[in-house]
Amino acid sequence: MYQRLTLLAALLLVGSTMMAQNWRDKLNKAKEELTGGSGALSQEEIGQGLKQALDLGVAEAVSFLSAEDGYYKSPYQILLPEEVQDVTNRLKSVPGFADVEAELKLKINRAAEDAAAEAKPIFVDAIKQMSFQDAMNILTGADDAATAYLHRTTFQQLYDAFRPVVVQSLDEVNAREYWSKSVTAYNKIPFVKKTNPELDDYVTRQALSGLFELIEVKEKDIRENTGSRTTDLLKRVFAQQD
Repeated sequence: MYQRLTLLAALLLVGSTMMAQNWRDKLNKAKEELTGGSGALSQEEIGQGLKQALDLGVAEAVSFLSAEDGYYKSPYQILLPEEVQDVTNRLKSVPGFADVEAELKLKINRAAEDAAAEAKPIFVDAIKQMSFQDAMNILTGADDAATAYLHRTTFQQLYDAFRPVVVQSLDEVNAREYWSKSVTAYNKIPFVKKTNPELDDYVTRQALSGLFELIEVKEKDIRENTGSRTTDLLKRVFAQQD
């Protein structure tokens, strides 16, 4: 009788041990599936993964917009401000200014394309300064959390870098001179409200708006499309938000 009880106890012990091991195996498997099969991610890996994602999105956005027609023939085209449209509409009947709207639109978008190349080093510096807490906030945050981080940390620097390039680019294609002549002709029209809106600030802000809008598109793609996660680290990091 004692031997039977001993055998039963041994069998129960073995069974419970096997059950516990089975649960451990299942938990380990689930953990590996979540983290790409190589254990829990370290803080450094999470930070590197988020920086890779930002680098990728920034590089693609800057490359696209800084190319010829990056703004001009894309959804990010900069339109003329309302007060400029008022001027161009009235000037269409004035000799020499029939195409003023199309000319100005082309020139301001060319200026934005020239300025866009200035963005990458500023973004890269901001990404390098990103803390682990920043990375976790981005990983667990809204779909535009990375874009919001870049906007918060780089906008003024980008504005300061973009505006001189916009001015130079506008001058290279005689956009500001062309605009000045347009305004002069417009202001000679009887009974119109005199105007002289500055193009520099407007073009700079619109160029930055389009840039951040495209970065947000890139961010959303990486978050939602596993095929856009082009490195093992990106796949493992973003698996934790899926």
